[in-house]
Amino acid sequence: MKSLLFTFVCVVHLLPLASGNTVYGNDASQRTLQDIREEISGYRDVAKSIIKLAVYGKAQNRSYERLALLVDTIGPRPSGSKSLEKAIRIMYQNLQQEGLENVHLEPVKVPHWERGVESAVMLEPRFHKMAILGLGSSIGTPPEGITAEVLVVTSFEELQRRAPEAKGKIVVYNQPYVGYSRTVQYRLWGAAEAAKVGALASLIRSVTSLSIYSPHTGIQEYQVGVPRVPTACITVEDAEMMSRMASRGTRIVIQLKMGAKNYPEADSFNTVAEIIGSKYPEQVEKQHRDSMVQKVVLVSGHLDSWDVGQGAIDDGGGAFISWEALSLIKDLGLRPKRTLRLVLWTAEEQGGVGAFQYYQLHKEAVSNFSLVMESDLGTFLPYGLQFTGSDQARTIMKEVMSLLRPINVTRVFSGGEGTDINYWIQAGVPGASLLDDLYKYFSLHHSHGDTMSVMDPKEMNIAAAVWAVVSYVVADMEDMLPRS
Repeated sequence: MKSLLFTFVCVVHLLPLASGNTVYGNDASQRTLQDIREEISGYRDVAKSIIKLAVYGKAQNRSYERLALLVDTIGPRPSGSKSLEKAIRIMYQNLQQEGLENVHLEPVKVPHWERGVESAVMLEPRFHKMAILGLGSSIGTPPEGITAEVLVVTSFEELQRRAPEAKGKIVVYNQPYVGYSRTVQYRLWGAAEAAKVGALASLIRSVTSLSIYSPHTGIQEYQVGVPRVPTACITVEDAEMMSRMASRGTRIVIQLKMGAKNYPEADSFNTVAEIIGSKYPEQVEKQHRDSMVQKVVLVSGHLDSWDVGQGAIDDGGGAFISWEALSLIKDLGLRPKRTLRLVLWTAEEQGGVGAFQYYQLHKEAVSNFSLVMESDLGTFLPYGLQFTGSDQARTIMKEVMSLLRPINVTRVFSGGEGTDINYWIQAGVPGASLLDDLYKYFSLHHSHGDTMSVMDPKEMNIAAAVWAVVSYVVADMEDMLPRS
């Protein structure tokens, strides 16, 4: 790592914070953990002021109302769509009107896929119209559709064992839900694995912990050298029904029609706004005179969504509490030592496309990022903060989270990664994500149920307070978070 202003100097095992024996250092000082603990305790009044404003004061419900206005006006915001670009322009204007600094749009190229008209009808053993949602980047069917017998499997391993049966059929995956991160592989690669054994299409049981006959969409990935076949998600109920039918030896025939199309890449933008640090940026002499070095804490969420529902929980809430964090800090007249940078990502749902291009543009400054934060798992009542970083940084983050005792959100969990901040975390920057009710989140995201009706303004207030306190304190502390 190039230059870390906050470097771990010497410790064999992490000692308890209260001992004060572990030494940290930077260019200017040698500081014990006890010193840092005392520094953080000095932010208690500031934290209380942020909490009071967000949860009980004039700013309460503001992030909810702002979000409702956008999603009610614009609706869903898929990558490459006019609705996403309209939302980006509206947010750009909002951030400028609020008086945030360095408000600008950074151009990126993004995928553009449209689902078109789609349907799946069971023809045998009975007539049954099925609810489906085509998966992102899927090809369409011929206009007359694909009519074929079904092969139901519960895993990729079963598909391989029954490969001779799959040729010329529609593969239906009825994989059990064992957590999102493990089960989502069927949505991602189900089409490619089905195509490898000669299937004409694939239908995947929606990756969700709860279904009320509600299909969920999402991105899927074709593989080089493997035929591309149409693919969509079906409901848990239909997948289980066909599995029962197949277990009885019943012949199942489905007619699948999908009007999905992939278009050339479209122009889009990451949206950026800042509260510029009081101490950093600083003037330095480099290749260009008057160049600026900014030390940064980044807060973020993504503005794009899938084309169903309103994109309220995924990820309107995360984007808007990130905006609210800067608003709260600005309302209180606070200016941290380091720059607080808000980034509203584009094309996250296609695999972090906007975030990757942002990283490529700014990665030379990786040593200047103290913390990258992403809220993309809902803004329900927070349990705490997920964090990825060194043991020393985790100890500091636990102290920062202790400032949130007034709202009882103090826990630090592992796993701070997120699609849009992973590039920075892999480069060594500490990362944090907001953690709340994942069961509720995965029951609703990527579905028609992702609407404002499932949002709670009081819960968003608390989430915004957590986001503002953490980002401000880490940005204002004397030293950057230590890295491994």
